[in-house]
Formats: sequence, C-alpha cells, structure tokens
Amino acid sequence: MNETRTDAGAPATMTATEAVARQSAQMLMPNYRRQPVAFARGEGVRLYDLEGRAYLDFVAGIAVSSLGHAHPRLVAAIQTQAARLLHTSNLYLIPEQVRLAEWLTRRSGLERAFFCNSGAEANEAAIKLARRLAYARASGRFEVIVAQGAFHGRTMATLAATPTPKYQEGFAPLPEGFRIVPFNDPEALAAAVTGQTAAILLEPIQGEGGVHPATPEFLLAARRLCDAHGLLLIFDEVQSGIARTGTLFAFQGYGVQPDVLTLAKGLGGGVPIGAVLARAEVAEVFQPGTHGSTFGGNPLACAAALAVVETVEQEHLADHAAAMGERLQEGLRAVGRSTGSMTAVRGRGLLVGADLDRDAAPVVEACRARGLLVNGVQPQTLRLAPPLIVTASEIDEALRILEQALRAPAPAGDQKEGAR
Repeated sequence: MNETRTDAGAPATMTATEAVARQSAQMLMPNYRRQPVAFARGEGVRLYDLEGRAYLDFVAGIAVSSLGHAHPRLVAAIQTQAARLLHTSNLYLIPEQVRLAEWLTRRSGLERAFFCNSGAEANEAAIKLARRLAYARASGRFEVIVAQGAFHGRTMATLAATPTPKYQEGFAPLPEGFRIVPFNDPEALAAAVTGQTAAILLEPIQGEGGVHPATPEFLLAARRLCDAHGLLLIFDEVQSGIARTGTLFAFQGYGVQPDVLTLAKGLGGGVPIGAVLARAEVAEVFQPGTHGSTFGGNPLACAAALAVVETVEQEHLADHAAAMGERLQEGLRAVGRSTGSMTAVRGRGLLVGADLDRDAAPVVEACRARGLLVNGVQPQTLRLAPPLIVTASEIDEALRILEQALRAPAPAGDQKEGAR
C-alpha cells in the first residue's frame, strides 16, 4: 500500500523535522553531522523547533548570535537597510562600510579595515597580508608560525595553518610555509623563529581546540619576538572577539596589541561578515588588485554589524559577559563536584569549555532532549557560548539541565573503563 505523501514528498506520518531530515539526506552534501532538530524561530536566548518546543541556546550558532535571536535593534537595522540597498560591490564607495570601519579601528587601535564574508576569509586575507608585506620589503620571508590545537578555517591556506590531521586529511598537498609550535610554550615559540619567518598567527583563546586560553606569558613572548625580528603578530579573534570573552577584543584582556586582528562570527550577529584590522603601514601593501571580495562589506552586512557593535557597547555587554561567564564557570564547577563528571572547566567570559570523564556526544544529546543546546567541541569537551545577553536565571536553568543530563543513565556501551 502506498503511503500518503505531503507536498514535499515525505510521508504524511512524518513530523516536520523528520521530513526536513529526510530531504536533507537526499539533497545536501553529507559533510555535516547534523543533529535531528530544525528551528522555526528564535527569541532572545531561546530557539523553537518546527514542532514548537523551546530550547535554551548555549551554542549561539557557534558564538555567532551575540545579541541572541530576533534582537529588535538588529532586526530593525537589517529591515531598514534591506529596504534601502543590499549590494553594490567594492567598485564603489560604501558609506556603511566606512562607519563600521571607523567604529572598529577607533576601539582596536588598528587604523585600517578590510571586510569579507567569514572567519576563514579573514584569516586567509591576514596570511596574504603577511606574505605581501614580506614581498614589499624584499625580505624573502614567507613562513607563518602557528600553534598546535589551532583552528583558523577551511580554505586551503587556513587549513594548512590548522595543524590537526582530522581537518587536513584528504586535502594534500597543502600550501607550504607554516611552522607549528606547542601552544603556551614561549621557549618553543622563540626557537621556531628563523630568517624565513614573516608572522606569528595565534588565537588568544583556542575555541575549536577545546576552549584553551593563551597564557599572558605566551602572548607577551609573541609580541616581543615580533618586535625584535620585524614580524607581524596576527591574532585570530574570529570566535573570541566582539565582547565574547569579557572585553571588546580578547587581546585587551591580555594587554598585548597585535599588528593584525581578524574578526567574524559575533560581528554580524548572524549576518555573514568577516573583518581584518591592521596597522596603517601594514595595510598599505594591499594596493588595488592585490586582494578583494565581491560581497565583502556590503551595505546590508555592515549595517547589521554596526547595529551589533553599537548595542554591545551601549548595553555594556562585555562587562555583562564577564560577570555571566564567571557565574557559568562557578556553576559548572559546582555541577562537576556534585556529579563527579567533570575534570576541568576553563575559558574567559562567555566562551567556556568543560572537560568530561566520558564522551561528550551522549551528553549533548541528553541536554537537547531536556531543552538545552550545547556542543561537543572535542571528544570529551563541551563548549558553552550563549548569547551575550544571557541572564543569570538562564544560566542557572542551563546548569540544572546539564546536571540532569550528566546524572542520566548512559546508553549501553557508552561507559568508559577507568574514565575517572
């Protein structure tokens, strides 16, 4: 007997989410391991799935939804700009781009901006900037020092700068010119500098690597090495920037100024935009024809980003992220003591990692089943990065759900002998 089918071709007995899952499997490339949930709308720190169930969102689109969902000011900025002008290209002057650049440069201490569409593109541009500066100086330098555990993107160059086999496998040969050092090892960093070194590229906080903050000593050593050898210090703040760590830029919490800064994720609050900020004398090597982007910094993206950063500043969300992050970390440690299930908690502001004594994936599933979204950034590490507007009561609610999930019986075969 034939099944009754919906207009979309799925059996009528399927839920809306099941239909989307089926169609995704049929039509999309299988390069994502998607969780079995689809969202219809969001409000504040909550998402609502196609069946109407609410979830506390402590993923925030991977630290993207900095103002949460449907923030009135961001919505208004997008609507107004969409009704006025979406795109013209960088063949022409873009007033919205100038206003955003002025805001970012004044607050970062870096004088020039370039806009693109993503964090990988921003890091790719930063690498090109370092190479182009070395070319302009006729120094012959080309190598970029990166740290173990780093994640800088999935373009070929940023993949080469991401020294993790699971990301690089199957894409050889990768571009050359990247030297790897242990994270937070100043002596190894100093030993890696050679006559071919052009730049040092670091994340002040390694997000995908498990939420590992750099030590002040490590970043200060990088700054001193760059000053001593005429190198560029590049900070990748794609994930940690825009108040995520309790200061507007993560480097401000360390007191170490980079020569080049990359941003994306939280900058647009959900609208794709990336940025590279640089000292003026460095930026000068990007002359017409050396680099560009069709969509980068278009009026819509810049209007959205300007609404985000102005809201972050006016609502003091960096200070709020610092306070809420402290509450979240203290609460996680309390949950760890209560359940005996956590081995470490670390992070800055609202970018927090929690190491578990078990696989993270079943815990992510158990949290989702109870209405909390978190993600497993490493096999036994949870990452929590809620919107910057999260409240104390929402953090406490998330902690209660996480504790319930950790106390839930593990699926058969999931227990690890000697995990503690």
